Amino acid sequence: KDKMNTWIHIPQNSDFSIHNLPYGMFMRDNIPRPGVAIGDSIIDLHACCKLGLFAELGFDTSVFESTVLNEFIDCGKDVWSRLREYLTVQLSSEGALYEFREKAIITRLNTQMCMPVKIGDYTDFYSSIEHASNLGKLFRPDSEPLLPNWRHIPVGYHGRASSIVISGTPITRPSGQSKAPTADAPSFGKSKRLDIELEMAYIIGKSTQLGKPISIENAEDHIFGKVIFNDWSARDIQAWEYVPLGPFLGKNFGSTISPWIVTMEALEPFRCESIKQEPAVLPYLQFTGNKNFDINLEVAIAPEGGEETVISESNFKYMYWNMAQQLAHHTVNGCNVNVGDLMASGTISGRDQNSYGSMIEISQGGKEPMQLKNGKTRTFLEDGDTITIRAFCQKDGKRVGFGECVGTITP
Repeated sequence: KDKMNTWIHIPQNSDFSIHNLPYGMFMRDNIPRPGVAIGDSIIDLHACCKLGLFAELGFDTSVFESTVLNEFIDCGKDVWSRLREYLTVQLSSEGALYEFREKAIITRLNTQMCMPVKIGDYTDFYSSIEHASNLGKLFRPDSEPLLPNWRHIPVGYHGRASSIVISGTPITRPSGQSKAPTADAPSFGKSKRLDIELEMAYIIGKSTQLGKPISIENAEDHIFGKVIFNDWSARDIQAWEYVPLGPFLGKNFGSTISPWIVTMEALEPFRCESIKQEPAVLPYLQFTGNKNFDINLEVAIAPEGGEETVISESNFKYMYWNMAQQLAHHTVNGCNVNVGDLMASGTISGRDQNSYGSMIEISQGGKEPMQLKNGKTRTFLEDGDTITIRAFCQKDGKRVGFGECVGTITP
């Protein structure tokens, strides 16, 4: 058990240990303010800066007057590290932060969280081989599940940034066209096959110029941190529209992110080996070292007024394509990225039905209903259902978690 003695109370098994120190935006005096989560508390970075706590750190602390984290993130890796080190020291000794704790620290519980960054662009990858194979079998039962390009490139598409919302925001059931397999013509109506996608996403921490690719060696220097991501999907709308240009209305009605961005520095101890890639990838996608991360994932569903049932337990380490490969591929043609851009992993599925990252996989395309604790069953989401995704890393007594990513379906 590693508490790295701190004077602040951290509950047992808190996602927000002193080893984490994630960034988010929270409401205080009706204004979104930047903060760092620790235990059941939030360190108000704007208040700290007004109290002169960061004066010696050598960066422009007016970035904490912004209502998003983009300006702070743009200060660069050295500044992120210096602030993290400063907070770690202050939390483990009775210094200035302890002295001003009444003004600088507030309770985290029941505090309203806001979007942590302004997301300019959003890309969604398709990087879990289990998920791609499972969907291939469902969508194209008569052909090879994986398309010929899948093992050669991290497949992705550009999604809609405007409809990414913070955890706790209700999701309205989308309407659109769909065509039942037996029908002669499409019909219009509310989606009947509304689904979740268990994903994680990373936030770009360093912008690039148009025409300048990011090399695989430098890719992680362009990543600020990670969040949980639920890319809600209307499978019936998707199935009718996605050939030939891919996802559109089946996806862009809403995606949910968790409020706290866990930094790459906090995730460092949880690196793990990648899955062997066969055939060998092209040189610009070849990497050395451990680029995957051991992050436990859990999806729970709670019907309206009922208790939750865990329907999936997976792990981020199952990803076939890692973040460095995704970013190297994304920019190899000269595409530029900006601070605050969001890149999602695609649905993360493990090797068996208990670890699948979407309901279409768990229910085998709607054929095998899943049992809930209240005795009812689900193949897809019903109105009033609340989905909660959790994620955490644990090793050598250190726990670094992401909190929760929550959304409820409304009619």
